[in-house]
Order: sequence, then structure tokens, then C-alpha cells
Amino acid sequence: MATPSANPRSANGMAQPQDWVSLKEVLIEEAFRRMISLERKRSERTQRPFALLLMEAGRVLPTEKNDRVLLDILSALQAATRETDLMGWYDTNSVGVMFTEITLENNLILDTIFSRISNVLREQLTTEQFGQIKFALHLFPEEWDPNHPERQKNPTLYPDLDKRDWTNRVGRTIKRGMDIVGSLLLLLLLSPLLFVIAAAIKLTSRGPILFRQQRIGEHGIPFTMLKFRSMDAANDSSKHQEYVRQLIAGQAVKHPTNGNGGGVFKLTDDPRITPVGNFLRRTSLDELPQFVNVLCGEMSLVGPRPPLPYEVEAYATWHRRRLLEAKPGITGLWQVRGRCRMGFDEMVRLDLRYARSCSPWLDLKILLQTPKAVIAGDGAC
Repeated sequence: MATPSANPRSANGMAQPQDWVSLKEVLIEEAFRRMISLERKRSERTQRPFALLLMEAGRVLPTEKNDRVLLDILSALQAATRETDLMGWYDTNSVGVMFTEITLENNLILDTIFSRISNVLREQLTTEQFGQIKFALHLFPEEWDPNHPERQKNPTLYPDLDKRDWTNRVGRTIKRGMDIVGSLLLLLLLSPLLFVIAAAIKLTSRGPILFRQQRIGEHGIPFTMLKFRSMDAANDSSKHQEYVRQLIAGQAVKHPTNGNGGGVFKLTDDPRITPVGNFLRRTSLDELPQFVNVLCGEMSLVGPRPPLPYEVEAYATWHRRRLLEAKPGITGLWQVRGRCRMGFDEMVRLDLRYARSCSPWLDLKILLQTPKAVIAGDGAC
């Protein structure tokens, strides 16, 4: 974004001192947003929260008067912040302060921060200036409700992802085009096989042909994922839920296989799976209806596998990034590099690696490797 000339922001990322205001180091917009991204990643691993308080001067005043108010705010904040807290310009019309490594032993800490800042600003600013300020307080890690239908990601805390989406908008357009064309072609070419599978399911067990299940998609938005039914229509998922929690916590047992893969992380001897369903799972044919999800834009041909709501509930904070950084897919790096032979953390790291290096060329390479992985069945879940 453009930087107004009235703002004392220099190319090295620090505000320049003026004769009417004495500021400690204040980051320019690009540097401040970069520090928000870094602090978010640090908080994911240390589990120490941080709070971001943004203050906007309003958009009804002339630009120079707005800048004067914002600079007065930054000057006043020096009396209410620690040396370890970071101040900067969030955008051309707002400034912010990031309170790092705060302790949330009770819910009063955020009220205390906001009250302290408000009192300082009331003392340092005129009544007119204070009345113009709009406050927004953001906390990380965020509260996460995987069953809530609204967007889970607070865009304010993820400026790096929004920037990456913007710079890679051409690649994202090409990827979506590949999804539409690829899913349509595959649904047409595989229609005889889809009919055979549907007939086999219907003739060998009671219940619907398709299994509809809520999954968590990009940005934490739930959607209904389609699969060919591989289990008895009436089944209890409690055993699977417990195993998933053990897997995510790194406590799951790796079961040996007849192949040379060294064992797999999977729930073995599951009585809910039908004989036809067992074959469909080993060959990944149960996933074919998901081309409809791809066509609808809920999934992509390539991306992380979409988790169940109770899986997300067990996630560590850094695991959530696999939902925020890429749209879920039918196949991906995990499917072509080991599948259930890998632990959960290894799978998430592969998903994040894919999100960072995502490109149409990488998608094409993964798609070409997928049939070989499916036929080999190595590590199949």
C-alpha cells in the first residue's frame, strides 16, 4: 500500500522523529505486518499468546489531520507499552501495538490492556481526537470452533497469507481452471466405473450408495464431502475418534504390514467396513465422488486432506495452518510420499510445504504420481 507523505515513515522501516513528537522505534506498514506474521508463528510453537490492538483515526478527516492524530496516538502509547511491545503502521489509516507473550490466566488481562491504553490516550489527546479513534483488539491463538459455519481465520492476524494470495492470484486462477477441467473430464471418463461401484455397494449392503460427511475446508469453513459408502450404514465412530486423538497426540501405535513399508498408522480390523468397502479403501476408489466437491469449488484436485470436526478439536495451534494456507484436495504430497506410513506431524509438515510452494507445475507432478501410488497401495489407509 502507498505511504502518505505526511507520515514520518522511512525506507528502513522506522519512523523518523519530528520536532513536535518524540517516538521510539515505530515500524512502517510492511515491517509491522511482517512482525505480526513472525510473532504468530512464534506463538504457535511457544503457546504464548499475544494481543494486537489496532487504532484507526477515522476516514472523515483530511489525510494530514488523520496522520497527525495517529502520530499523537503513537507518541502517547510510549507511556503504556513495554520495551518488548512493537508499535507500527498497520495501514495508511491505522496504527497498532502488539503486546507479546502475555499471560491469559484469567479474562481480565485484555480488559486491563484496553483500559490502560484508553486512559493514557484520554490524557494525551484532545476530546475531539479521542472521539475519532476506533479500537479493535485481536488475540492469538484465536478461539476455534470447528462446528461454527463462519470463517475461522481472522484476516488481520494473517497479513502474510493475504499477501501471498494476492501475489499468486494468476497461479490460483490457473489452479482453479485445472480443477474444473480435470474434474469434469474425470467424471465423464470414469462414469462406467462409477456405475459399477454404485451397483456393487447397493447389491452387497443396506444403505445409501454415497456417504455424506461434514469436513472442514479452507479457512475452517465446513462443507459436505462425498465418498462411496465403505461402511455399514449404522456405525459408531467413537473408536475412530479415540484413535484420531491418539494419532494427533503422537501416541498411536504403528501397525505392521505384509509389505516393506515398515508399518502404517491406521485403525486395523475395523468391523464397520464392508468387504466391498475394504477393496474401495485399499484402491482409493471410494474417493471418486469427491470430483463433485472439486467441481463445486469446495476442494481442489491437489491439496491437504480435509479433516473431520473432531480432528480439528484435537489440533495443536500450528496444525491449523494446514486449513488456512491451502484448499483441501483429493491427492497431495502426503498421498504420493507414504500416506499412512507417516505420523500426523509429518503429514502436516508436508501439507505446509505444499502450501508454500504451490504451483500449477507442482500440482501436475503430483497428479501424475498419484496413479502409481494408488496402484502400489503402499501405506494405504
